[in-house]
Amino acid sequence: MKQHVNTLLIALAIIVGTAVLGTSYSKKFKAAESISVTGLGEEDFESDLIVWNASFSKFGENLKVASSELKADRERIKSYLVSKGVKSEDIVFSSVDISKEFDRNYDNYGNLVSNQFLGYSLNQSLRIESTEVNKIEMISREVTDLINQNIELSSMAPEYYFTKLAALKLKMIENATKDAHERADKIATNAGSSLGDLKNSSMGIIQITARNSSEDYSWGGSFNTSSKLKTASITIRLEYGIR
Repeated sequence: MKQHVNTLLIALAIIVGTAVLGTSYSKKFKAAESISVTGLGEEDFESDLIVWNASFSKFGENLKVASSELKADRERIKSYLVSKGVKSEDIVFSSVDISKEFDRNYDNYGNLVSNQFLGYSLNQSLRIESTEVNKIEMISREVTDLINQNIELSSMAPEYYFTKLAALKLKMIENATKDAHERADKIATNAGSSLGDLKNSSMGIIQITARNSSEDYSWGGSFNTSSKLKTASITIRLEYGIR
């Protein structure tokens, strides 16, 4: 009788254990049934803000004379830019950088043998930040006209920005999310299933590159400032359960 009871208990334990394991495996299997997809949102746009930097300098043995000549050049540069349609308040001049120049001579052992003072080098830069992108872009290309006035203005390539980037980013996120959802739904339908609840989502880094370029994406996010016409993109990764 005792042996029959033990056999019955063992059989019952096996049945219960099998049921528990079966339930656990079923839950685990169902938990693993999900679809992960990545959606892409892209938008082309044109920059609405331009930043242009340039610099000019003077050299002279007398600091006062060199400073006066630099000031005269600054006034002529400003007058020229204003005559071209640049707003006076958009032109910002930096403080003057002054350095002493020397003619130093060394012997074969690297020892200084003479140190003749040559004069003062004065440098100043200007910065224009404007929403009149096309106008400033054109002026930056025509500043060689100042050479006729004996003014050597070193112009840097303009930088282009977009002031409505926050709104553009929201639109890209919406498009990327829609794209990801459509991809997941298509995969589930082709597999004879349907999408369940959204389990997880993550967003990539915004990438801004020159339009129609082969620029590489950066791990921390690309941010092109050299092109007026740009393309912004962002990815959204979604994970859905399956019914």
